[in-house]
Amino acid sequence: MSTFLDRIKERAKQDKKTIVLAEGEEIRTVKAADIILKEGIADLILLGNEEKIKSLAVGLDISAAKIIDPTKAANLQEFADSFYEMRKAKGMTPEKALETVQNVLYYGVMMVKLGLADGMVAGAVNSTGNVLRPCLQILKTAPGTKLVSAFFVMVVPNCEYGHNGTFIYADSGLNENPDADAVSEIAISSAESFKTLIEAEPKIAMLSYSSYGSAKSELVDKMQLATKLAKEKRPDLALDGELQADAAIIPAIGASKAPGSEIAGQANVLVFPDLNCGNIAYKLTERLAKAEAYGPITQGIAKPVNDLSRGCCAEDIVGVCAITCVQAQAQSNK
Repeated sequence: MSTFLDRIKERAKQDKKTIVLAEGEEIRTVKAADIILKEGIADLILLGNEEKIKSLAVGLDISAAKIIDPTKAANLQEFADSFYEMRKAKGMTPEKALETVQNVLYYGVMMVKLGLADGMVAGAVNSTGNVLRPCLQILKTAPGTKLVSAFFVMVVPNCEYGHNGTFIYADSGLNENPDADAVSEIAISSAESFKTLIEAEPKIAMLSYSSYGSAKSELVDKMQLATKLAKEKRPDLALDGELQADAAIIPAIGASKAPGSEIAGQANVLVFPDLNCGNIAYKLTERLAKAEAYGPITQGIAKPVNDLSRGCCAEDIVGVCAITCVQAQAQSNK
């Protein structure tokens, strides 16, 4: 395990948060709960049928977790009434609201919305769309943020680039083809995420196949405009573009391709033009450079909810839970 995740876990323990693990009837989730509770990373709420969850926990200790079956919860009608009020303008009925909040994903997000939990983790068996839909309907975006996006923390061993080999790659998990304004929003959110999780100053490169106008096309225009918009919105950020990937992270190449840039050769936050680029880049980095990839981690939601890969293991869930705790700490300190 990397020092990055060690540090995240230690920070989570210092101000323990309550996290909902929505997929309580899943063995990887139950195994993760055992580890999280033993290590003291978070207080936990597991959602699902109590008898089934306890049957999965044979040989494990999840006694400190609170187990709630949404279909039998005492506050189910309260949740349904709140959800109906939120969504009635969209055609929601009281009957449909009651049915909807019995779903573990909706019930878990309602717990976060109403302050009964600090964050939620799901996605071991549910798709990204299913995990994020209740977030967008109930929690919505964070103040001052227009877009929910996703990133990976990449920790590259024996790497002299980035912040001691650590980078954020964004958006590498959610927005398929963001326009220039959306890319600028992704850059701004990623800068804040870098500060929160890496505890260092972000240096953001807006990536392209062109550096400083070395090529001309609509693709280049998009990243040039995204750079301009991001700088206008947040002139305090260390951000530059458009830059090729080598110019962004390697000092000698940055000096050659983008002379005068304070970011070229120094970047630790890499903002990609679209999901194709971001997803391909993180997978290649993970496999070829033997990097540790943590994500997709969501940003821009009013309260932290994170999506898991359906191929995740229990340890992955533990790591995402710790990251969610640190995100919750940052939001409570604002």
